Amino acid sequence: MTDQRRTIAKLLESTNDHPDVEELHKRVNQVDQSISLATVYRTVKLFEESGILDKLEFGDGRARYEDADREHHDHLINIQNGEVIEFVDSDIELLQEKIATKLGYRLLGHKLELYGVPLNKSDFDN
Repeated sequence: MTDQRRTIAKLLESTNDHPDVEELHKRVNQVDQSISLATVYRTVKLFEESGILDKLEFGDGRARYEDADREHHDHLINIQNGEVIEFVDSDIELLQEKIATKLGYRLLGHKLELYGVPLNKSDFDN
């Protein structure tokens, strides 16, 4: 692994959000300005193909990435500002298992993405 790839890997390992390649490039350049955007693209593609990263597409035209070894979680995407909130809900997990079993399947995995907008404070008063 090259020093540049090692720098990119180290930065990805320390992130808790879902950066796209351009955001990752900005962050990497704060550590090493010699790393080009093309290098970040190639490295992310290599890490994705190697199963190190998962590619996430939330319908906003930007591919985002997260560590493939993270614990299972689902995503709620704020369509107003692109914020991605990770969550785990045991009721949802049980329901998915129940649905798969009812349809005659053993569930091996799933991806759940919810898209929404923040509720106004007044929405809670009703």
